[in-house]
Amino acid sequence: MTNKVVVVYSGGMDSFTVLHHAIRSGAEVFAISFNYGQKHSKELAVAQKVCKDLSISHKEIDINSISTLMAGSSLTSDIDIPEGHYEDDNMKSTVVPNRNMVLLSMAIAYAVSLEAHAVYYGAHSGDHHIYPDCRPEFVHAMNVVSKIANYHPVEIVTPYLKNTKSEILKSGLAMGLNYADTWTCYNGRHKACGRCGSCIERLEAFAEQGKNDPIDYE
Repeated sequence: MTNKVVVVYSGGMDSFTVLHHAIRSGAEVFAISFNYGQKHSKELAVAQKVCKDLSISHKEIDINSISTLMAGSSLTSDIDIPEGHYEDDNMKSTVVPNRNMVLLSMAIAYAVSLEAHAVYYGAHSGDHHIYPDCRPEFVHAMNVVSKIANYHPVEIVTPYLKNTKSEILKSGLAMGLNYADTWTCYNGRHKACGRCGSCIERLEAFAEQGKNDPIDYE
């Protein structure tokens, strides 16, 4: 079996940490990002830059043409991005229908074509309340399917599934990572808004680690 892995890499701080975790495992890393019509497509430019700097193979897949099938989310439709904490029910509007099943299926296909043994993605415990496709039962079920769907079995790896955003940040800081090379905000403006659930969770993580967030906020 080849020592290759595919990393679903959005450009956010979680997948950024997962990317480096995979690199440090000694595997040959192939990053894959998706344009699914997200308003915060700035994250894709960040992902492209990071992979170029690291000399990592990076595919950006445009699935915007099927975004109408994943409509109804404030991330992809003409609905205002909610402000507030992820614990608030209004944040459920940021759920993109079936997103991770779709993205993981394509990442698994890519892994099979490469004869890679695993697909990494950045699900974590802070997402469990809002996002069903980041919960352990989803990851377990997808892993079972992934291992039987092709002649070449692929494992789904979620290194931080049981960790908080703060714990992920702690892990990345211990690796010496620069989080200026990430984009988290759901609003795709020049600076992060500081008010959406994604920004609030990020700022809380930096505060808990006693660090200043290196990106600019409005």
